Amino acid sequence: MNHNKAMQRILQQSGNEDLLEVWSKEASLSDINTFLLELFRNKTHSASPSDLLNKYAANSFVQPAAVNPIALKRLEITLLQIAEAASFPAIQLSPVAPLGSCSVVATADQNKIISALRGTEVVADATNLLALHMCTLLKARKASNEEQPLQFSTTHRHVRAQPFNFPGALTHFSLFCMVTSGRDAGSYSFEKRALLDHINVYQQIFKAVFDVNIEVQFNQRVGYTDGAGLIERLSDHIREMMPDIIVSENSSKTDNRYYKGVQFTIIAKIREQEVRIGDGGLVDWSQQLLGNHKERMMISAIGLDRML
Repeated sequence: MNHNKAMQRILQQSGNEDLLEVWSKEASLSDINTFLLELFRNKTHSASPSDLLNKYAANSFVQPAAVNPIALKRLEITLLQIAEAASFPAIQLSPVAPLGSCSVVATADQNKIISALRGTEVVADATNLLALHMCTLLKARKASNEEQPLQFSTTHRHVRAQPFNFPGALTHFSLFCMVTSGRDAGSYSFEKRALLDHINVYQQIFKAVFDVNIEVQFNQRVGYTDGAGLIERLSDHIREMMPDIIVSENSSKTDNRYYKGVQFTIIAKIREQEVRIGDGGLVDWSQQLLGNHKERMMISAIGLDRML
């Protein structure tokens, strides 16, 4: 609401209340980028060093994190080595992604992302950027997911612009992420294999770091014809293959459309406290990006700041 009021005020002051609609429809992204580059250059030319210092002190997005950087790097190395040994090669992503990386194929509002110039945005979800990279490889036939899944892992510091109103929330934070891309081969074979691969890595991580077994909670999401049957089969598969893990199910559907069919939550009991520290699930991003309904993709992530 405040954003809409501010936009109305800006348009009224410009003398053309249709300016936003005209620019959105008629101006190319290149022209908008050129205009904004010159605008920001003019704004920085008129700023003083004291202005810069005041802006740094007032801007929560640019403040350093409270975590110990050495401990964070050590944790990242541990997790990436575990993932790589489990056939999730590590990849170093760019700090920026193409504009719309989260809002075009997923459900994120672009206002929750820090949109940047030159057709980019600050990375708000590394799994989206991993998905783009993997689909680019598949489209160019530089990689294949037909016989074996294509998968990567990464650690990345994320920035998100939505207002947070609960304790412990951060404007920027580090995540460990994994993405698996494959093809539908029937009988939920991709879903079972990808899920087992992801859960196996998280079990190894929490045994190595905290010496605890994880719990996995399955939550039904829309997007699969037999959602309850999918949850049941995946739960039974994990119980059979990983008997040390506690598995629970929540078959009530929600309006959450980010995941398709199933979303899982990683739960760990650390120092007598139950911590919901990560989640994952199936998404349809590769289907959208490649235009192939046989494509399947699973993503997951855990919070490293919370682990530390």
